[in-house]
Amino acid sequence: MGMKRKLKWIGIFLCVLLILSLIPAYWWTQANVKNMDRFYNSKLSPVICIPGSSATENRFDGMVAKINERSETKHSLIKVKVWNDGHISLRGKKLKNDNEPFIVVGFENNHDGYGNIKKQANMFNDAFSMLQDKYRFNNYKGIGHSNGGLVYTAFLENDASNYPEVKMKRLLTIGTPYNFEESNIKHRTQMLSDFIKKRKYLSKDLDVYTLAGNETYTSDGIVPDASVRAGKYIFQNQTKSYTEVTLTGNDTQHSNLPQNNEVLQIIMARILDHSGGPMPDDPASDSASNVKPIESE
Repeated sequence: MGMKRKLKWIGIFLCVLLILSLIPAYWWTQANVKNMDRFYNSKLSPVICIPGSSATENRFDGMVAKINERSETKHSLIKVKVWNDGHISLRGKKLKNDNEPFIVVGFENNHDGYGNIKKQANMFNDAFSMLQDKYRFNNYKGIGHSNGGLVYTAFLENDASNYPEVKMKRLLTIGTPYNFEESNIKHRTQMLSDFIKKRKYLSKDLDVYTLAGNETYTSDGIVPDASVRAGKYIFQNQTKSYTEVTLTGNDTQHSNLPQNNEVLQIIMARILDHSGGPMPDDPASDSASNVKPIESE
């Protein structure tokens, strides 16, 4: 075989080898573009809920059921549990045509105390990463009951920046003790001091609502009203908006708040995406007789 013929076959071989090497890169690029398109064009905007201490991923069952009774659009209920060994379990699935599924994240370690709040925030970060990989949403809303609001605050200040393309639109905290059991704001707990110190890391595009129950005029039976209102030292003039709402009347005891009728209306009118203005008798409006908006910045 002549030298020219050898060079010709070597050239053909190298061309084939180059083409074969480019095929995986082409398919990777196509898959990556498809995933990016799916992410940026996603209409999914889940409502991710965190229960309080001693509660489980079943904590919001009644709340979601009542919202579905009142809503034309039925919302999915997906339950996530983060175990102490690091593995994450998931139950439930998203209903077809549901762009606002409720996703509840619970923890095996659901104990009280600042140390556990920080551990739960880390566990929530793991769950959030898994959920974002699975559903590819680019925005979401949050609801935290009791210490669940503290977990959310720790996550937003420490870990949310890990997801710069994923925007939290609105946060509702219900009966959240930002200063634990302290009723005197002059006695700031280490947790509250840390939250205030790191408030600069909160998103400037976030709307925050904090709800307090006034079963006994000064507390919801467990959390002092002053502790809930301490949230203003964290969010006010830092996020896009901060609104305090105090509920009075029936079902304002701490454990009853997630199923409270006014709370349900606030979720439907202010947290879920919807067209138009506030719902009739929106408890976050001045016309609601048994709800007192305290402050909005």
